[in-house]
Amino acid sequence: MTKVVVIGGGTGNFAVLSGLKKFPVELCAIVSMADDGGSTGILRDELGVLPPGDVRQCLVALSDSSSLMRSLVNYRFENGGLGGHSFGNLLLSALEKVTGSFEKAVEEMGRILVIKGKVIPVTTHQVRLKMILNNRKILEGEKEIYLSQEIDKGYKNIYLEPYPEANPHAIEEIQKADYLVLGPGGLHTSLIPNLLVEGVSTAICESKAKKIFVVNLMNRKGQTTDFKVGDYLSEIAPYIDPDIFDHILVNNQSPPEELLDVYAEEGTLVENDIEDDRLVTAPLLGDWKEGPKIDLIKRNLIRHDPEKLAAELMKIVNRV
Repeated sequence: MTKVVVIGGGTGNFAVLSGLKKFPVELCAIVSMADDGGSTGILRDELGVLPPGDVRQCLVALSDSSSLMRSLVNYRFENGGLGGHSFGNLLLSALEKVTGSFEKAVEEMGRILVIKGKVIPVTTHQVRLKMILNNRKILEGEKEIYLSQEIDKGYKNIYLEPYPEANPHAIEEIQKADYLVLGPGGLHTSLIPNLLVEGVSTAICESKAKKIFVVNLMNRKGQTTDFKVGDYLSEIAPYIDPDIFDHILVNNQSPPEELLDVYAEEGTLVENDIEDDRLVTAPLLGDWKEGPKIDLIKRNLIRHDPEKLAAELMKIVNRV
């Protein structure tokens, strides 16, 4: 069976995995350990556990259990002492404490959710993502980087502290892969952090797998302002040679203008500006519904459709 390894974090990984799990492929998700926002950040600081949030999303994406069980794992408490925490984050953290191992906790939760595939943290070390801007300001943590509006003015360095070794199981999965998929996901907060882990970029470059880069749908204002496809490739170049990618998958579908107007304060749609034999373009947007404009951003309506995305990836996989 064809082995597909997806590298990233957050909602990007969720879209790829939830679509691909419906196809006859062996799936593995390698997940960034840089998350420190919201419930995840509190659990990291108060319990000393590894960040559960992105891993939880991947487990749910790969789950073949009931919709009730998936909803339970994603359930977020609204108030009280547990306000803001998702049940799945609490369960993963408790399992880590009981088993003494985050990897073991992920395995056990995978059994509970009857997942199709594997979910592997890119490193099992506690790390913090940091960025030094050109104005010498230091952004401390993934959350500060995610919220920053200054990154597009330039940064001197982005790094993990302390500098971590890769999880050997992650390296092993990369080496065994037939296809490697990088993205979509937050450029500075989900994708690059994986490439900053010692040995990961080298393993990807040396892998005999076909490599696919899935470009984001939307730019983030103040970070990737007005970025085009070529800018994304240039931005990852210091961390991995973009020439290694055999295919570059780009959305060519536009949402309604009124929806883009609502998103204007957040960012713009990523446009293609490259001519390349590796380029694969397709309509990849999920469906959107009419609703109060104030709710549109919160509902994140401009997003990849998992089924469309998976279908295009499988076209690449099935090419002779």
